Amino acid sequence: MLTAASLLFAPGRRPSAAEVRAAAQRDGGFTISVDPSDESSAGAADPEALRWLELLANGLTFDLEGLRPGEAEPAPPAGHFYGLPADFAPGMLEAVTLRPGPHLRAGGTMLPVVRGMAWLMARLAQMPFVQAVAWHPARTWCSPRHFSDSVIRWAEGGPFPGLGLAALAPTPEGGLQSEGLSLFTGQELRVEPQLVMDRAAGARLALRMLHWLVENGRLTDPVTLAGPGGEALLLDPSPSGRFVSASRA
Repeated sequence: MLTAASLLFAPGRRPSAAEVRAAAQRDGGFTISVDPSDESSAGAADPEALRWLELLANGLTFDLEGLRPGEAEPAPPAGHFYGLPADFAPGMLEAVTLRPGPHLRAGGTMLPVVRGMAWLMARLAQMPFVQAVAWHPARTWCSPRHFSDSVIRWAEGGPFPGLGLAALAPTPEGGLQSEGLSLFTGQELRVEPQLVMDRAAGARLALRMLHWLVENGRLTDPVTLAGPGGEALLLDPSPSGRFVSASRA
């Protein structure tokens, strides 16, 4: 699964390398490790040479591409919206995209790399003029504040951002299924209809399960957990190993 995230801007509002450098100096949580706009870099006059930076955060490097004055990155597909206004229209937005650096891409699904990239994107989301943050593996588009706050809480020991770094969607049978969890565990969660008769309570339960699965990793054998009311819940991996179903034990 491709690990990438994008900042979405109105046309003409994408930042330049200089604006990202200024943000790094203000933030202090990340630095610029490679800057093609350095006068010593060959081809610095070419706008396409100025459209990317290598950022360093927590000892890991990531490429940020699509900066002005170069071409924008393609806007990723939008499947789920969180924290955005009801009239939000994604059609004309331009993307600046963050990816693991080349030497990290083979391990782009390793949890430390994914956590590091999510944390860095949460910091970048605080830059001016960001309209939305897109997390590609889950096809989620979030408001900058929703994404930044939920990811930083997770980084500080809080709950996994199950509506941001993953998504929940209804199934035809009346249950819920996650999208994007497989980046963290190699599996997606399916919550059986019997647990989501109350949609709000079912969603809260699913978010708790997402957090548990991310914290505990890939499930290979059935596990019984206590639900919020003390009820027994069964998490059972499918024969293929691609899914984990949640039902009453």
